[in-house]
Amino acid sequence: MIVTIWNDLLYQPLFNGLIYIYNNWTDQNLGWAIVYLTVLLRTLLVPLTIVHLVRSKKNILLSEDVKKIEAQYKNDFVLKKQEIRKILKQRQVSPWAKALSLGIQGLVLLLLYQVFLHGITGKQMLDFLYSFVAFPGTINVMFYNTNLGQVHTIFWPSVVALLLFVENYIEAKSTHVTFTKKDLNYLVLFPLAIFAVLWWLPSVKAIFVLTSMMFSIILNPVLSYLFGPKSKKTT
Repeated sequence: MIVTIWNDLLYQPLFNGLIYIYNNWTDQNLGWAIVYLTVLLRTLLVPLTIVHLVRSKKNILLSEDVKKIEAQYKNDFVLKKQEIRKILKQRQVSPWAKALSLGIQGLVLLLLYQVFLHGITGKQMLDFLYSFVAFPGTINVMFYNTNLGQVHTIFWPSVVALLLFVENYIEAKSTHVTFTKKDLNYLVLFPLAIFAVLWWLPSVKAIFVLTSMMFSIILNPVLSYLFGPKSKKTT
């Protein structure tokens, strides 16, 4: 049952979508097919991003309300606890949208790993192709002098780690006056850990992660402006 769901409902549609893009949109360039597939996936997940931003706005409002209750009932612990529990129940804030979005992207990473382990060679490819998707022949796995199926590569994991470091540094700089030792450890060690994971996996994973990050960097500021919490103007 589980194998049937994985192959028929998850792996096969993703595999055929990738091969269709490879055949028709990217002039049989698998690297760009991965980029297109990632952008398409992230576009489909935009509604979840919007839900997450809207709920983040509710979180901020909730935090403000809790602070008001704490100030109002600071001398009555029991009543303060009751009022906070009441407002938490009314708001019902949940992080499910972000968790679901990350879960789907993680699932696609696993599926792409299976594609490169089993799906892009001869008979195995024919077994999974839909009738309306043309057989592409030998798959071109080279992308800017990198074999997408090769492990222990340096370039693309390094690009991902560097971009992650810059992104986290800019975000931390906007919220911290000075960096603590813990902040600096996170800024350095987290990108290094991501580099190590991507270095151990096929290069295609780094292309997927890099494209997803670039999509977020470009689109999230627009979505945050439209749907996210607005900072209060000070007078």
